[in-house]
Amino acid sequence: MSIENRNICYSKTFEKIYKTYAVEVRRFLFFKTQDINRAEDLMQDVFIKLWDNCSNVDYDKVKSYMFSIANNMFLNEVKHQKVVQNYNKLNKKEGTNESPEFIMLEKEFMDKLDSTLASLPEKQREVFLMNRVEKKKYKDIAEHLNISVKAVEKRMHQALIIMRKEIGNI
Repeated sequence: MSIENRNICYSKTFEKIYKTYAVEVRRFLFFKTQDINRAEDLMQDVFIKLWDNCSNVDYDKVKSYMFSIANNMFLNEVKHQKVVQNYNKLNKKEGTNESPEFIMLEKEFMDKLDSTLASLPEKQREVFLMNRVEKKKYKDIAEHLNISVKAVEKRMHQALIIMRKEIGNI
């Protein structure tokens, strides 16, 4: 084979490689994925990668190069799927065994909590949320708001009085 025919960037050579190996690569990827559509997509990606790197690939080693690329793409996809599964597992809301009545009461409570929080004066709401939601200590809240710890205590006390009156102990 002449030097210009050994260069797989030559379109007729690339076409010949595609016709020779496409079915074999797709079959290999189907064996790995057990999904014909995914195998087809990955096979196309293999040939795109081959085309992008054609000047670096020796014609005599093109088959092993393509199967290496196919295997690496499959392994990368498996790794990606594991990351997605772990993310979903960590962030998935667990199914509830709670009764519909409990769920309704919980929703009513949350609505009442939201409306009571919204009705608090701004300064009390700010201190309440910083302490109960952001878990900040009174000292940190005082520094952040540039007020005394006693002022934080007073605002929190007033907020709790209103909250207990409207929704009960929290």
